[in-house]
This record gives sequence, C-alpha cells and structure tokens, in this order.
Amino acid sequence: MAFNQERFDRLIQKLEVFANKQPHLYKLHVAFLATLGYAYIFLVLALTLGLVVGIVFLMLNAPSVNASSLKAIVFLLVFALVLVRSLWVSFPPPTGLPLQPQDVSNLYSLTNEISSKLKAPRFHHILLTNNFNAAVVQRPRLGLLGWQQNYLIVGLPLMLALPPEQFRAVLAHELGHLSGNHSRFGGWIYRQRQTWYRIIKGLGQGRNEVSSLIFERFLTWYSPFFNAYSFVLARMDEYEADKCAVELTGEQNIAEALINLQVKARFLERYFWSSIYKQVETEIEPPKMTYIAMQQALSQRLHQEITSSYLMEALAKKTNNSDTHPCLTDRLKALGYILNYRQELAIFAPIEISAAQEFLGNRLEKFIEYFSQAWREEIATPWRQKYVEFQQSIAILKDLNHKSQKQQLTLEEASQRAFLTFEFEGEEAAIPLLKEIIHRETHHVSANYLLGQILLNNQDATGIEYIEKAIDQDSSIVIEGCQIISSFLQQQGKINEVKSYQERAENHGELIFKAQQERSIVRENDNFASHNISDLEVNKLRQQLSHYPHIITAYLVQKKLQYFPEKPLYVLTVKREISLFEGSYEDDNSKLVNSLLQENELPGNVFIFVLNSHLNMEKKLKQIPNSMIYQKKGKK
Repeated sequence: MAFNQERFDRLIQKLEVFANKQPHLYKLHVAFLATLGYAYIFLVLALTLGLVVGIVFLMLNAPSVNASSLKAIVFLLVFALVLVRSLWVSFPPPTGLPLQPQDVSNLYSLTNEISSKLKAPRFHHILLTNNFNAAVVQRPRLGLLGWQQNYLIVGLPLMLALPPEQFRAVLAHELGHLSGNHSRFGGWIYRQRQTWYRIIKGLGQGRNEVSSLIFERFLTWYSPFFNAYSFVLARMDEYEADKCAVELTGEQNIAEALINLQVKARFLERYFWSSIYKQVETEIEPPKMTYIAMQQALSQRLHQEITSSYLMEALAKKTNNSDTHPCLTDRLKALGYILNYRQELAIFAPIEISAAQEFLGNRLEKFIEYFSQAWREEIATPWRQKYVEFQQSIAILKDLNHKSQKQQLTLEEASQRAFLTFEFEGEEAAIPLLKEIIHRETHHVSANYLLGQILLNNQDATGIEYIEKAIDQDSSIVIEGCQIISSFLQQQGKINEVKSYQERAENHGELIFKAQQERSIVRENDNFASHNISDLEVNKLRQQLSHYPHIITAYLVQKKLQYFPEKPLYVLTVKREISLFEGSYEDDNSKLVNSLLQENELPGNVFIFVLNSHLNMEKKLKQIPNSMIYQKKGKK
C-alpha cells in the first residue's frame, strides 16, 4: 500500500495528535511495527531452514528416489538458497579519511567525554570527510543480527566553520540520538529507521524472482506504515538530541551552532565554491590549495548583507514532512532562544580558533593539503574541459558581436549573445540585449527570467513582472522564481507579499513531490497510453535492443500522469531469457537496466524494468496499440 504525499501528510498530522495525547500507547504502536518487520523476516528464514531440514530428512528416509523427486529436491534447494541469499543484507562501511587516536587525541578525548556524559556507545572509527556535515552511523557487522560498529563522521568544512564550543554542541546533538540519558526507546527507533532503510534497500537490490514474490507485497505494505509511524518519533528525537546538547554545552552554543550551520552552508555553496569555479574562465588548471582558501573565508566575518540574507531565508523556511528535521525557527523556539541584532553580530564574528584547529591540532595542515589535492585531482579533467569551453564561448561571442553589426541575428543567436554577454561582461551590458529579445518574443522564458533577476538585484521592482512571465511558461522554475521574488520583497519589508510567494513555492513544491512520487514507480494498475514516439526514434531504440542477446521482447508505452502531464514518463519494459540456475539473475537485471538507461536517447524521462515477474503487466501492455517495439527473431 503506497502512500502519496497527501495521504502521508494526513497520517502524520493524526499521529502527532496521537503521540501528544497518548505518548505511551503511541510508542507501543511504533515498537510493534518495528518488531513486526523483524518477525516477518525471521519467520521466512525459519521456514526456509525448516524446508532444508525437511528435504534432507526425506532424502535420508526415502526408500527410493526417482527423477521427479530429484527435480523437486533440486528446485527446493535452489529456492532455499535464493531465500537465504536474499536475507543476507550487507551494510558497506561509510567512507572517509580514518582518523587515528594518536593523531587527533583532542578529538577522541572530546567524543569520549560526550559519550560518557550522555551514556552513549563509544566510537570504533572517526572519519573525516569533505562534507559540511556531522553524523553518527551504526553499521551492523552481522547484517540483520546486529553487533553494531559505531562511526562518527565529521566534515572538515564544518570544523573550519565553527568555533570549538559550537562544534562540541553539534557533536552532543549527534550523540544525543544514541544517548541513554533521555529516551532509550527514541534512540532505538532512530537506529531502527536507519537499519530498515538499509534492509529494504538491500532486499530491493538483491531481490530476484523468488524473493520478489515473498518480500515485495509485505514490504510494499510495511515500509510506508513504519516510516509514517516512526516519523513523528524521529522528529521528536531531534528535539531530544537538541536537549542533550543544551545539557552539555548550554542553550546559546547549540542555538548559535544551528544558525551558523544554516548560514555558512549557504555561503559555501553559493559564494565560496562559485568564486572558486569562476576561476576556470582564466585558469587552465584548478587552484592547488582550495581548503586553505576555505579556512580563510570561514574564519573571517562574512559580509553583513550576505549573512542577513541567508539567515532570513533559513528562518523563513517551514517544517515539512519531507524531512524529520524541524526547521531552524522551530528548533530555536523549542530552545527558548530569541535572536536579536547584537547576537547576530556576535554569531558571525571572526573565529579566532576554529574547531578544526582545536581538535585536529598540528595534523590540520596535512588534512587541508590532503583534501585540496583530492579535490584538485577529481576536478582536473572537467576543469580543463570547461576552460576550453569558455575560450570557445568567448570566440563565439566575438563572432556574434561582429555579425550583429552587419545583420539582424536570429532569435537563437540573439539569446546566445545576450547570455554570453552577461557571463563575460556583466549585468549592465546584458540588459539592452535581453530587452531586445523580449521585444521580439514577449514570452521568451530565459530572457525574461534573467532580466527579472538582474532588475531585482538592482532593487528595481519591475523585475517581478519579468520573472512572473517566465514562471508562467516554465513550471520547473516556479519555486526558484518565487524564492527570488520573496527575497526581494523581504528586503523591501513587504511581509504579506512575501508570505504569498512562499506559500506559492511550497504549494508548487508539493506538486513536484507528488509528480516525483508518481514517476518513481510503475504498477500493474497504472494507466498507460501509446508512446507517440517517432518511427525514427523507435527504430534507433529497436536497434539498441537487438544488441542484447538475452532480451526476447520489449514494450514501450507512456504512463498517464496526474501531475505535469505535459512532461511524459515513458515506460520501457523488457522480457529476458532466464535460467533456473543463474547465479546472479537480479544483478544481471540491474546491469541490463543501467546499460539501457545509459544508452537511452528518448525525449523525456524513462522508467525501465525487467518484465519477467510481471505477467499481468505484459498482458496489459499488449493491449496498447504499437506497444511492442521489439521481438527477438524466432521468439513468440
């Protein structure tokens, strides 16, 4: 029973009331669901082992064994092996640079101290990554049987962005999820949510025909219910983890850490990294010591306009059911923290000693060098390619400028000239070129959108009209367009209009989420229509399919959609030859689907799956005109 977002939201709303009125009974419901999942899996495992024992018993006691009996025994043994293999879910360890206690003794001392005070488990590994984040991961060594291996994952950018006391508060929050001081049950459910996501993912990836029959219906019913019932408790656990941080570090440190994280994450993404990547316009090689530049940027006071804008955006965001984390405003309110102007200035004051300096000590320089070099090696090839593209773009702009002096450019050429001018010469030079395009085509999406942004950046309210024209024509930019307009209106103090655009963005976001859900799965009871793809495209696809010897038949249709039907979802299903003794059937299915996706050249989104276990689906597809686009010679 799959949940759409609307149904999920309604259920969450009811469960929040239930949890507040009868917390103990609610927790019993959640505990029952968590236990039910394990009970089903271990029941299947017990039946499988019983089946194997029964087969051996029959073999030992049978007076004679005929050919039919041997076939049945072989089939049951294969069946049992497939089940055991399906249940053996592996959990790969998280990735990152391992930190040794002798190298970063201060960091290990800090984590051990917090773990002791919160009665949380000690960490077996601490990993340093390039992410702006910190997280706790428990990896069960024995899969479903547990025996947890505890990892603390900390991002170097995060450690560079926070002073020691705020970083300590962040770690206290993360370890608070595993704390024995508050809700042991909440911590257990927190771990169960993570474990079940991995189990479901593992079963999905390792599933074949037999395991699909056994697990698919149960998981289709169980997964959304467990997610919904545990969702409210998981959100409550976020508040509990904040309380743990308050107990250890004080209200101010966790509140200021939350604010800093929101603002500096946006700063890195939108300002720092964009300035780094802008160097590709003039430099053929990427910079060598990027993380030194990051350290310098994060240690200084950020420009007040930047911090105010990013903070305002973070505070305006509302809690929604796409994430268990409450929004910043709700978390600050729960902490009883009231932000004023003087506090805002103090939060973004220059950092004298960062958490990275305090807890990584004299190894920090080596870590900065390591991540700088790793980033440089990873980005080197695409950087050089981008540099070449920029040089070509400059040459194209030069040619278009020269051509425009002799004759009128086509609309496509004029658009290219305007955008290249904006990229290389700036806003002021691009404005007359964009206005000329809009004069020729009033509803030109990209020209209206860019001109609107430029005008709003220059505090010209007429930019709203241009952005409105653009988002009326292109639904994919509605949310971003509303955010741009609301940010401008916020600066103008027009709060009521801001709320209107925020609600519009949220409503459209819900539609997008529903559209993504609608496109994320294909079921037998969905409605389908003819694909309406040109014969040329179908022939090209048919030729690609002929290169796969295991594919017998292929069908192509499009799913009838409720949300944004103008953006089609094509469904390509293939039926392949199989062998009972095939060792990695589902792995081969996955490789086949991935290969077809990589070769896909169809316009729009495409959903591809193997049809063998969906016989009713094949009957339904055959009824749609022109759905069968490929059949292997000699097969019917």
